[in-house]
This record gives sequence, C-alpha cells and structure tokens, in this order.
Amino acid sequence: MVRVLLYLAVFACLAIGAVWLADRPGEVSVLWQGYRIETSVAIAAIGVVVLAMAAMLLWAVARFVLGLPSAFSFASRARRRARGFEAVSRGMVAIGAGDPIAAGRHATEARRFAGNEPLTLLLEAQAAQLSGDRGAAEAAFKTMLDKPETRVLGLRGLFVEAKRRGDMAAARAFADDAVRRSPSLAWANDALLDFHTNAGDWQAARTAVERRAALRLAEKAEAKRQRAVLLAAEALEAQGSEPEKALAAALEATKLAPGLTPAAALAGRMLAERGDIRKAAKLLEAAWKEVSHPDIAAAYLDVRPGDSAQDRLARAVTLAKLRPSDPEGVLALAGAAIHARDFARARETLKPLLAGGASVRACLLMAELEEAEHGAAGRVREWLSRATRAPRDAAWVADGLVSDTWMPVSPISGRLDAFVWTVPPATLGHHPQALDDVLADLDDSTPLIEARAEPVTTVESVTTLAAAPVKPSAVEEPKPEVQTKPEAQAKAVAETSVAEPAAKQEQKPEPKPEPKPELKPDLKPESKSESRPEPRQVAAEVLAPGPSAPASTSRAGHPTPVIFPVAHAPDDPGPEDVQPLEAKKSKFRLFG
Repeated sequence: MVRVLLYLAVFACLAIGAVWLADRPGEVSVLWQGYRIETSVAIAAIGVVVLAMAAMLLWAVARFVLGLPSAFSFASRARRRARGFEAVSRGMVAIGAGDPIAAGRHATEARRFAGNEPLTLLLEAQAAQLSGDRGAAEAAFKTMLDKPETRVLGLRGLFVEAKRRGDMAAARAFADDAVRRSPSLAWANDALLDFHTNAGDWQAARTAVERRAALRLAEKAEAKRQRAVLLAAEALEAQGSEPEKALAAALEATKLAPGLTPAAALAGRMLAERGDIRKAAKLLEAAWKEVSHPDIAAAYLDVRPGDSAQDRLARAVTLAKLRPSDPEGVLALAGAAIHARDFARARETLKPLLAGGASVRACLLMAELEEAEHGAAGRVREWLSRATRAPRDAAWVADGLVSDTWMPVSPISGRLDAFVWTVPPATLGHHPQALDDVLADLDDSTPLIEARAEPVTTVESVTTLAAAPVKPSAVEEPKPEVQTKPEAQAKAVAETSVAEPAAKQEQKPEPKPEPKPELKPDLKPESKSESRPEPRQVAAEVLAPGPSAPASTSRAGHPTPVIFPVAHAPDDPGPEDVQPLEAKKSKFRLFG
C-alpha cells in the first residue's frame, strides 16, 4: 500500500512538472562549433533526460565488460565451495554410517574444493578417528588450534586422543587450557573434577564442584551431594593425623547430606571419643532416620565407652523404635540382646527375618545365639550351613564391584559418589561406555574392567567353617552319617558314574544293602573339650561394621537375590522343652 501511494506521488509530480512547462513556453538556442540549434524548452528537457539515460547505459556496459574476469573467477570459487560443502555433508553421513573408506574419500574431496574450512578439518579428524589413524586425527586437531573459531574444538579432540593413548598429563593440560579459554565448557570442567578426585586432591575437587555449580553445569542437589562426599573423603583421610580437621569436615558433610553414612558414623565416633555423648547420639539418630546402616548402629551402641551390655541393649531398643520393622534395626537389636544374654528376646526379634528368608547375617546371629544359649554344636553347624546358601546382605556396589567399605571414587570408572548401599545382584558384569567418534564425544576408550572383587568377608569364609568337622566327645557314641535328599542324590549319581566303567570290565554281584541302624536319642551332656566352630568369631567378622562400612537401606525396591532351596530349620526349643527324640528311619531329616 505504501509503495502504491509512493508511485502515485511520483506520477503526480511528473504531471505537475509537465503542466508547468506547458503553461510557460519558451525557446532554447545553442551555438557550438559554428552550429546553431534552436528548440523549445520542453524538447530540450526531454533531450537532457535521454542523454542522461544513454550515458548511464554506456557506463553499465563498460562496467560489465571490465568485470567479466572477476565474475568468472567468483563463479568458479562459488562452484568449488558448493562442491566442498556437499562433500562435507556426504562425509559426515558416511561417518555416521560407519563407512571409513567413503568418509576418507569425501574428506579429501572437501579439502580440495573447500580448503581449510572448520568443517573440513572436523571431517578429516573424524574420518581419521573412524579409520584408526590417530596421527592424522591429532594433526587435524592441531590445525584447528590456529583459528579462534575452532580452537576449543581442537583442544577437545586433542584431549580425547591423549586419554586414548593413556597420556593423562597431556589430557589434563588440554582440559586446563580449554577451561581458561572458555570457562563454561562442561566437558572440561567434568574432566578436571575427575582428575582431582582420582589424584585424591579433595580441596581442588571441591573448587571444581563449586565452579560447576556456579556455571549451572550441575544441579544444586547434585553439587551439594558431591561436596558432602568430598568432605567425607577428606575426613576419613585426616582422621588419624589431623583429628580436629577430620571432625570439622565430617560435621560439615553431615549438614550437607545427613544420610551420608561414612560421614555420620565417623562424626558420631569422634564426638563420642571427645566426650560429647549427647551431640553424638543426636547426630547418629538423625542419620539413622535418613538411612539405616550397621555402621551407624554400631557407633550408636558404642556411643558411651564402657557401658554394660544392658545399656547397649536399651540403646538398641531406642534405635529400633526410630525405624520399626527395619531389618538393620532388627539385626542390631538381636545382636545386643545376645550380648546381654537375653536369649528369649533375641530369638523373638529374629523370628520375622527368619520367616521371610534369612540372610547371611541373620543365620550367623542364629548360630551365635545357639552357641551362647545351648552350646549345641549341631545347631551351630546347621545355621552356619544355611548361611552359606542364604541370600546376601546389602553391601557397597559400584560399577559391578562389591565392596565392604565405602570409597568416594569408583576404582573401576573413576566416578565420584558411585557406591550405593544395596543388595548385590546375582550376576555382576561390566558395562563398557559407548564411544561416539562423530562429535568426538568420548572420555576414554579403555573398556571397563570386569569387576569380580567381592567383600573381604564373604559366604565362602562361612563355608569353610561349616565344612570343618566336629569331633565327638568321649562319652558320645558314633552316630551314623545322615544326608539330606539333594546330597544323597548327588552322591548316588557320582557313585553310579564311577562304577559304570568298572561294571563293564567285570560283573560282580551286588552286595545286599545292610539295614540302617536306628537313630537313638543321645541326651548326654556334651564335653567341654568338644571342638566346635566359633560362630561368635564368624558373626564378628561379618556383622561388626568397620569404620568405613556403608549406609543401609530397606530391602524394598532392590533386586531380589537368588534364594537357594534349603530345608526349613524351625526355631529351636529351650533347654526345658527338650524331649527325647523318636527314632525315624524313612522320614528323618537333618534340618528339622
């Protein structure tokens, strides 16, 4: 609409000018080189306009003729540039498809037509990475350092290549340079944090975490948790040499993350050693409400040194009331009751855990209870045998590694705060990181090591104790060997497989089976010199948490472990309820 009005205005001006000239006629006379030209004013004006248009046309033709060489050159460059970018596009597609031959061909074509463009250098580097030519890839990344727009990309590529060849010093130098040039780079900040944590430089690691939080490269909750983990690591490292510094760091860690078990347990123990019993108990109770863990329970029961077993039992009752029906609280209460020789309470406390499938620690506690209450070696060995096949208890798990101690950094992947207190899965395996060469978005080409490390105290130690023979006392009569049904079947299969080759060589008549002797009850008191397994020692190794044992959580929501079929072992009667056993020939079972 505006253009239409503008055109109308121009035409109106021209019309007004023509009318004005028509109303004012006149003559124009020109005398030049002996020639005289006379005409009207209107014709003279038209002639001037035509002359101006002719001059403009001649100037345009002259410019076109003079600019033909540069026009041809520009068109050629444009065509070459278009072909170069087309080659870059096809090369990136070939890299994404995993075709190194096509990627290399398109990279060569892009370099020939597009020259030293940033995308051409990136294509060359990615094609070299795809084909395994690390030297050519590094050369392309070093070329990127010469241009400001590709300098950071070149540093990223050189960082990746340095990590691939295992040169961590060079990788750290490239990451430092990238952070100085562009502080908001996420990959460079993450790399520096990993370098600091793997080197054990907790102060520098905390600085890196705070910088990431300030740049909004990490969530506030994540940064807060990472600071607490680093403070806990610093406290654990300094607890022997600098106790004041360790206590301050542990208290600050508990403020940032009250449920961080290593920090809470260490802070509680150190406060108790300083005589601040009330503050230590309050801190441990707050941590127990967040997450239940055997380390917190042990620190809470030992909060006042020199207390009697009854005082420890009273504190265990208080701890169990804070989280009712929690398995860790039940185990802590049962252990305290056994040490206080309140066997009835310990047995009653363990009943819910035994009914739902007893774990290793529950079986060991039952073995300790039988040893302390009755001193029955058979019952003790029965529970130790069940412990070898019971589901595993919760432990610290990170990247397929099962550990009985908490560590701030995973020894497999180097990840901060990787350990989680959970029930270990039945099968552990490594999960290698995926490598992405298209955008050089990888941190390390070294595959993860398959973790097969197990806790220091495992079920195998219980197996050795359970397999130890128990010597009969001098007054006991030798008892016939009784096997469970699965063991008898396995033994029969083994004997059959061994006897088959011998049977082919010579046929011998089978001997008649001898009648099994009847089992007679033996209620004679056991000799004190009788050799028995020591369940207390086993339970102490498995149940007593060390200074860095982890934070327990409820088993709800965790993967269900494989439960081996075992014969049910009912709760044992007290000494006053012991009745003479009837001899059973066909239905006798070892496990009740």
